[in-house]
Amino acid sequence: MFTARMKMADMISSNYDLILMLPRFGIPLGFGERTVKEVCRDNNVDVNFFLTVCNIYTFDEFRPDEEELSHIDNRMVVEHLQASHRYYIEERLPHMQRHLDHVAEGSGQQSATILKKYFADYCKEVKEHVRREERNLSAMLASMDEGDGFRKSVSDNYVKSHDNIKDKLSDLTQIIYKYVPGERLTEEMMELVFDILQLSRDLEKHAEIEELLLLPDEDYALSEREQEVLALVAKGLSSKEIASQLNIAVNTVNTHRKSITRKTGIKSVAGLAVYAMLKNN
Repeated sequence: MFTARMKMADMISSNYDLILMLPRFGIPLGFGERTVKEVCRDNNVDVNFFLTVCNIYTFDEFRPDEEELSHIDNRMVVEHLQASHRYYIEERLPHMQRHLDHVAEGSGQQSATILKKYFADYCKEVKEHVRREERNLSAMLASMDEGDGFRKSVSDNYVKSHDNIKDKLSDLTQIIYKYVPGERLTEEMMELVFDILQLSRDLEKHAEIEELLLLPDEDYALSEREQEVLALVAKGLSSKEIASQLNIAVNTVNTHRKSITRKTGIKSVAGLAVYAMLKNN
C-alpha cells in the first residue's frame, strides 16, 4: 500500500491513472522529490484521505480499516465525489464526444447518426445520475449538520446505481469493436476506446469510494443481488453463465464478485462456496 513517506513521483509512476486524481485534490504536477506527505501539506490536502483514495484506485482488494476511517472527515469524501462529478461532466464526456464525432464522421452517415444518438442518450443518463447523486450528497451533509448521523443516510441502492452506466459504456466499446465500419483502426478509434475503458474503471472506483468510506460497517452485509451471485459462484458457474442466468451484464457480475470479496475477505471460489454453505445453515 502507498504511504505518506513515499515520493509522490514514485507513487504516480506505479499507477498512471492517479494523475487524473490530482486535479480533484487541487494538486499540480511538478512535485520534484517531495514525499506524498510534503506535497499534500503544501497543497492543504489531508494526507490520510488522499492516500486512502489512491489505495482504493490502485489496489482492487484494498479496504480501509477502522483506524484509517476514523481520520477521514465525511465532508472530504463528499467534496471528492463532487469533484469527480465535475470531472465526468465538464471534462471526460466532452473529450470523449470529440473523439466519437471524428470516429462517426469516418463511418458513414447512418452509422454516424446511430453512434451520436447512443452517446447523446448516454451523456443524458450520466448527467441525470449525477444530479441524483448531488441531491443525495446535499441531503447527507444536511443530516450531518443537524446531528442525525451522516453515514446512516447512505443507502446500498445509492451505491449500486452505477451499474447501468458502466454497462452502457461497456456496450459502446463492444459496438465500436465489432460493428463500426472502417478499413483500419484509426488513432481516433483507439483513443476513444482507451477513454471508455479509463472512464469505466474510474466509475467503478468512484462507487467503491462511496461504499467503503460512506457506508457503515453494519451495511457490509451482502445485498440481495450479491447473495444471488454468490449462490451461483458457489455452484461453479462462470461470470458469463451468471450474467445469462440473472439477465445482467458480465461486467456487472464481476463488480458484484469484487464487492463480495471485499465484504467477506474471501477471494477463492472454493472459499466462497464454503462461505455460502455456512451462511445458509
